[in-house]
Amino acid sequence: MAARLHVNIDHVATLRNVRGTPYPDPVRAAEVCLAAGADGITAHLREDRRHIVDADVDRLRATLKGHTFNLEMAATDEMVAIATRVGPDVVTLVPERREERTTEGGLDVLAGGDALARRVAQLRAAKIKVSLFIAADDEQVRVSKAIGVEQIELHTGVYAHAFDDEPRRVAELKRIASAAHLGHGLGLEVAAGHGLTLANVPELVRNREIVELNIGHAMIADAIFMSMAGAVKAMREAIQRGGTS
Repeated sequence: MAARLHVNIDHVATLRNVRGTPYPDPVRAAEVCLAAGADGITAHLREDRRHIVDADVDRLRATLKGHTFNLEMAATDEMVAIATRVGPDVVTLVPERREERTTEGGLDVLAGGDALARRVAQLRAAKIKVSLFIAADDEQVRVSKAIGVEQIELHTGVYAHAFDDEPRRVAELKRIASAAHLGHGLGLEVAAGHGLTLANVPELVRNREIVELNIGHAMIADAIFMSMAGAVKAMREAIQRGGTS
């Protein structure tokens, strides 16, 4: 079975917020993506609200009934309270620094300690599936399992940046494969995301233990030239090519 495709619609909101207009509407983008064959929608509610804002989260939850809504967020009390109120299908806990352009690196689960474990438990008690966005590191995978999450999302940024450097790309794919295999063996669902494009997705999804992709920036960029629906269809075709090779 081909990996699921979850489209991150953050940068539709980025474009909207640049001009302070009500358009383009990220909720409408989510509807178009689902109609074109996406399996779910991802949105990151940042602490500084630089793209997705609280009203978007409420509207996405109301609109995406029957479809997977994955809310990315920092592991803070404020964000846990929002998630437990809104009730997304999945919460992905990610590292967050205000000065970064996008999420850089994986969440340090080891350093998160009891505070992270407590927030995971709060989300699980609210019947929300919890995923951790982590580096492809065996110890991070093991600790993720130990604190009770159901899914890990492996950070693929290094792989994406190394795509044109074959030795580095091959080495990074092996590292991702090792972490995915360990996670799968521990009973975790394995997702992947960051820096993924039409060019680099097929090779990644040859690994059948990766069952979900979260892709945003590249798909919004592709949509400029091929429409939002076209970008979804093109990415689904790329996933299919990799999954059958």
